[in-house]
Amino acid sequence: MAYPGLENLAQMDQVFIKQQFEVFEILSGCEMNNKYALKDSRGQQFMMAREDTDCCTRQCCGPARAFEMGLFDNQEQEILHLSRPYKCSSCCCPCCLQTLEVSCPSTGATLGSIHQEWGFCTPMSGKFSVKNISDDTLLTIQGPCCAVGCGSDVVFKVLTDDGSSEVGEIVKVWRGWCAEALTDDENFKVTFPVDLEVQIKALLLGAAFLIDFLYFETQRNN
Repeated sequence: MAYPGLENLAQMDQVFIKQQFEVFEILSGCEMNNKYALKDSRGQQFMMAREDTDCCTRQCCGPARAFEMGLFDNQEQEILHLSRPYKCSSCCCPCCLQTLEVSCPSTGATLGSIHQEWGFCTPMSGKFSVKNISDDTLLTIQGPCCAVGCGSDVVFKVLTDDGSSEVGEIVKVWRGWCAEALTDDENFKVTFPVDLEVQIKALLLGAAFLIDFLYFETQRNN
């Protein structure tokens, strides 16, 4: 099945995601809608992501908030849509695990979803399942025991569905002490095989945004 607007993504083996700097947010302390630039390996922007939530939701729910996010090409056509429902962020209840759905607005098709996994040792673990619309697990994502990068990148490994081999990474890039402490923009690098199906690449991009909200927006708000 063809997914209009994802032709460029089909030729890529890595995508850089840079959150946009919001001066008003830094000065006022009010959480703004997140915006991101998506760039290829040459540094060329090919897509922009924009969150769409109301002010009350952002201020009251913080990083745990439900959100809708559109990914637009350079002609302002929405290519992908991300939808995260609100779930309590309690670390002790399996029903509070986070999910995100990825769809293609031009075709109306749902591409799949990202599901946070639960374990007895680490209830709010850094493990995720990447699933298709039939709820089959296509890939798994395994993060570190502690997703805090004190002077180094934070790596979430993209593994095969059985976890036996690594096929890519979602990396939160360390930007330096001052930038990490004082600014609200994050840098991510997502890598995958160039011949990976384009809809699965889109799901991995969605996973990067969910990871940002779960771990790194939480750190800033704390």
